[in-house]
Amino acid sequence: DPAITAQRPLEMCCYSVGIVAGGELPDRHDAVLKQLNRWGFRINPAMQVVDGIDACIAYQQQLAQQRDSLPYDIDGIVFKVNERSLQERLGFVSRAPRWAIAYKFPAQEEMTVLRDVEFQVGRTGAITPVARLQPVLVGGVTVSNATLHNADEIERLGVHIGDTVIVRRAGDVIPQIVSVITEKRPADSQPITFPRHCPICDAAVERVDGEAVARCTGGISCPAQSKRAIQHFASRKAMDIEGLGDKLVEQLVDNGLLHTIADIYQLQAAQLAGLERMGDKSAANLVEAIEKSKHTRFARFLYALGIREVGEATAQTLAASFADLPALQQADEQQLLELPDIGPIVAAHITGFFANPHNNAVIQRLLDAGIHWPAPQAVNAAEQPLAGKIIVLTGELDSMSRSEAKERLQQLGARVTGSVSAKTDIVIAGRAAGSKLSKAQQLGITVLDEQAMTELLNA
Repeated sequence: DPAITAQRPLEMCCYSVGIVAGGELPDRHDAVLKQLNRWGFRINPAMQVVDGIDACIAYQQQLAQQRDSLPYDIDGIVFKVNERSLQERLGFVSRAPRWAIAYKFPAQEEMTVLRDVEFQVGRTGAITPVARLQPVLVGGVTVSNATLHNADEIERLGVHIGDTVIVRRAGDVIPQIVSVITEKRPADSQPITFPRHCPICDAAVERVDGEAVARCTGGISCPAQSKRAIQHFASRKAMDIEGLGDKLVEQLVDNGLLHTIADIYQLQAAQLAGLERMGDKSAANLVEAIEKSKHTRFARFLYALGIREVGEATAQTLAASFADLPALQQADEQQLLELPDIGPIVAAHITGFFANPHNNAVIQRLLDAGIHWPAPQAVNAAEQPLAGKIIVLTGELDSMSRSEAKERLQQLGARVTGSVSAKTDIVIAGRAAGSKLSKAQQLGITVLDEQAMTELLNA
């Protein structure tokens, strides 16, 4: 209710900065925050600069003692490297900074009763037991469900339906059952039986040796998996099909119009226009977005396939390391293990995915539908045109988004970072470029405009 929200005395404490234009920032993170404070922004007065691990631990213990007396809830603290030049050297893994790490406080715990257990099926077929609890307030949030993770966790806890259990929010966020008070177990309690068949499609459930998770073997023929697989495939960082959101995917699957991700490219405007809250204009726009998505990038396509453990960064590595899709489909685990950031588990998932004839049949249908991407210019990362080059993007681009420019530069071997330093090789400056451009000019770094960048990419 916005009227209630408007009555709340909300305050914001700044903890970092994003894009900066028209000025320079101090070289230390704490100095940046103090500069924000001088400009009138609020910062947290509990912030401290300390030196060494022991001092970090002492600060954590000090704040833990003050936690209950603070006028707001906190779930932990964040340790950050203070020197911004070191932050830049450490960089990011996907979206997570290597130069900052969270330290969570012990979660608050409450007691309640486990009423029932339901089994949910995830996008990869993982069967997850979910506890239905008698609602209880934990750390200011009403909790009525909690994950039980897998069969091993159920056995470890020794939990039965009807038990009195201790619940906490892991990291003050995700509800979980910590322990069982067996002394309170009622006579009519029931042990939890893990299903042998998928609760959605009735296919057999299997558990691979060495893995804790049990999975439905139905693959994308399982409605639960197909919905999630299609939602992932159409998502912004995958094939980016605008208008094909989660609710519409559910509606299309429930109406029998989608069974696999390949069926997306068979949809017709007349079929879509007959759906609830989908008129002629919306249907035409979606068909146009589907057609537009056929021109993509190899890394995006690999990420969109939903291979287990293959996120954006791993998909980028695979796309940069293999000449084409057939080369990747035929790769063995040893070839994959030679790539950076790919270990035995991920390699096994990739080879297992491409060894499945049903998966390859779906991929072939996608290619037959017209999905394509630019042919890679190099196979060996060390031989790529921009291998080893550190590039910074700044300002606004007209011909493509910054994320697309970053992706294309990475495909040519470049490392794209967020700040300019003496180690930067090239700065690409779009419209309204600010302090990064100024710093590049001061350091004598090569600066390219958008036209020069486009010529570089095309070359």
